[in-house]
Order: sequence, then C-alpha cells, then structure tokens
Amino acid sequence: MKTLRKAKGYSQVKMQMLTGIDQSDYSKIETGKRNMTFEQCRRIALALETSMDYLAGLTDEAKPYPPKK
Repeated sequence: MKTLRKAKGYSQVKMQMLTGIDQSDYSKIETGKRNMTFEQCRRIALALETSMDYLAGLTDEAKPYPPKK
C-alpha cells in the first residue's frame, strides 16, 4: 500500500481525506499493526486505483478491474 500511495504522491493525510479513515488508523493498516475492514479495503482500493484482491495479496496485478456498466 505504501508503494502505491507514494507512487501517486499521496500523503497519509491525503489518504485520510480520500478514504475517511483516520490517519493514525491508516498508518497502522499500512504498517501491518492493524487489519483493515472490508469497507476500509474498498475505500483504499478506490483511492489508490487498484483492486481489493491486490491489497489482500491475492494477485500481483495492481491494475483495477474494469468498472461495472
């Protein structure tokens, strides 16, 4: 997550603004000190333009899935 966030030029405070997840909670998620909820995972995936599967380590493909029509 940190790599994706930094690649976009986002700070943890920017992620807080984009996701609604408190910066301290986001920091703990990013460092592995806290697990994210399904909803937090969804919000982070949308903000970082990736898939929830990528954040969960289920795929190596960082690109998001095509949007539903």
